[in-house]
Amino acid sequence: MDTAEQMQQFVLSLLNEKLPSYYSYHNTDHTLYVQLKAEEIARQEQCTEEEIKLIRTAALWHDVGCIVSFYGHEEESCKFAQQYLPHYHFTENEIAVICGIIRATKIPQSPTNRLEEIVADADLEYLGTDLAVPLAQRLYDELLHLHPQLTKEQWNHVQISFLQKHQYFTAYCRNVKEPAKQEYLNSLKNIL
Repeated sequence: MDTAEQMQQFVLSLLNEKLPSYYSYHNTDHTLYVQLKAEEIARQEQCTEEEIKLIRTAALWHDVGCIVSFYGHEEESCKFAQQYLPHYHFTENEIAVICGIIRATKIPQSPTNRLEEIVADADLEYLGTDLAVPLAQRLYDELLHLHPQLTKEQWNHVQISFLQKHQYFTAYCRNVKEPAKQEYLNSLKNIL
């Protein structure tokens, strides 16, 4: 097993063992999905293999901080990355880049460079796919544990507001994912 595979197994085991059971959205499925989509978007955006390595790594670690806290988990994820990435032969500079990418996934997203834009888009890529409805339900279920008073109607208002403000950053997601995201937004408006 190479170093990247060892790191992948370590992170997935950490999430499986330490994440609270009510995390129905922020879990290993989400992590693997974001990692897959991040690489897909990175290839569409003509990234180098070195850039893709950093992108895949940031996507892998981006929600590890959820094992500590739901709110502010991006900063906690960076602490984990800073602690463990040296064991996987990442340099201080690479870790700084990875932490920048992780921080760019914080809502509202504010990426400052192309690599950050790619992972920010990968984190919410599903909004422009047929997975939007089931994944939104998972996120609602997760939030319901944290905020038991959150009604479905309130959640739909939150989603509509979020979708109206959300923007994809990469050309690939703007061209390929944005139309389906707008359809999803319109479907939510129609049920209110």
